[in-house]
Amino acid sequence: MPYTNVEARKQLLDALGEAADSLAQALAFLGAAYEHLDDQQADRLEEQLFRPVQHAYGRAKRTHAEFASRHGLPEREFKTPSPGAPSTGVKELIENAVDAIGHAEAGLVALQDSLMPIEFGDADLRTGLTEVRRLIDGISQRARAFVRTYGR
Repeated sequence: MPYTNVEARKQLLDALGEAADSLAQALAFLGAAYEHLDDQQADRLEEQLFRPVQHAYGRAKRTHAEFASRHGLPEREFKTPSPGAPSTGVKELIENAVDAIGHAEAGLVALQDSLMPIEFGDADLRTGLTEVRRLIDGISQRARAFVRTYGR
């Protein structure tokens, strides 16, 4: 069954929205981990992990809103998720964040590999997707390094 442009663009927005939701979940986990750390470790977490994910999330939301606006599609309301139980430890919170980032990245890769951004998107959408992926590139490795050196 062939796509209409509107259906394909809605599917693009849904996929981008799901990736943004995963990044929001990662931010919630990282924010909760931050609360468990001393000032020095918290500053490291913010610089190495939280800030790049926050920028990626903002870029994903902006790309979503701008693409929807350009094509007369409804914008999505993004909500802040809960990080879960407050008793969760720093290591587990960071691992949960890494999983959420991996989910976002996998969704963005699948979206880009589908060629839908080329067929039904536009240059600004493709630039936004690429930028989000660039911003989260390497976060998993930095998170593992952070966990390895946490508490030292």
